[in-house]
Amino acid sequence: MTAMARAENKIEAGGTAHMVAAISKAFREQHQLSQEELGKQIGYTASAVSAMETCAQPASDKMLVKLEEVIGGGLGLFEKARRFVLLDKYPPQFKNFALMEAQAVTLSSYQTYVVDGLFQTEAYARALIGGGYPKLAEEKVEELVEARIARKALFDRDPTAMIELILDEAVLKRPFVSWEIHQGQLRSLAEDAERDNVSVQVMSLERGLRGGHAGARGDMILVETKEHHHVVYMEIEDESILVSDPSKASQLSHRYAKIRSQALSPDDSLSLIERVAGEEQR
Repeated sequence: MTAMARAENKIEAGGTAHMVAAISKAFREQHQLSQEELGKQIGYTASAVSAMETCAQPASDKMLVKLEEVIGGGLGLFEKARRFVLLDKYPPQFKNFALMEAQAVTLSSYQTYVVDGLFQTEAYARALIGGGYPKLAEEKVEELVEARIARKALFDRDPTAMIELILDEAVLKRPFVSWEIHQGQLRSLAEDAERDNVSVQVMSLERGLRGGHAGARGDMILVETKEHHHVVYMEIEDESILVSDPSKASQLSHRYAKIRSQALSPDDSLSLIERVAGEEQR
């Protein structure tokens, strides 16, 4: 990691990262361990421990798990911090929505360019995040990938969330970095579509030839919160819009319902996804 990246991390680190750093240092000293000794016990170098304690490189999720095992003392502080440390790593425009998404009763997403982040494989997410502009430092890319993959906990959450995804067919045919990564993503998408609490549909390209469709104005994510409020999240060029006004959210919900009605059925969509995933690409 470069000195510039370390300096940027210290500035950008959130309150949770600083709290974890302070608690970790206090627990380490209480156990009379040097940074090198703690590093050996948790599988990291002394410099990695130092970087965590100064927020030059905030703790990864894996490091938090090891810290809990070695110096947590059964208090569960590092375990409880995991969720909030990951939240700190999300881009600013996504943080408020991330909390809402994690607690959603229902989540309905319509995407026209890439697979929704909730459904992305690690390789696909890394290709998207690492290939963006301006280029991010490798360490930052890995932080964002880790945070994105952590969102998948929603699939298996108790109580169960109902999750819908509608993808433009063009997404199925648009690779990033390699066809191997893309086909792995499609296979993963097909597996997720088989979950009892998940529905995946595809808006066919052919539909556009029959007078267009209701999704022409772009992506949206609809959320029913645990309080049963309805909000809509949209993101354009790293700027987010969260629509909570009941009348506006209702209008967008009606548009989403029309998009759903115009898309292929879940069964036909799964067949299409599996067919594209199985195609040989030259």
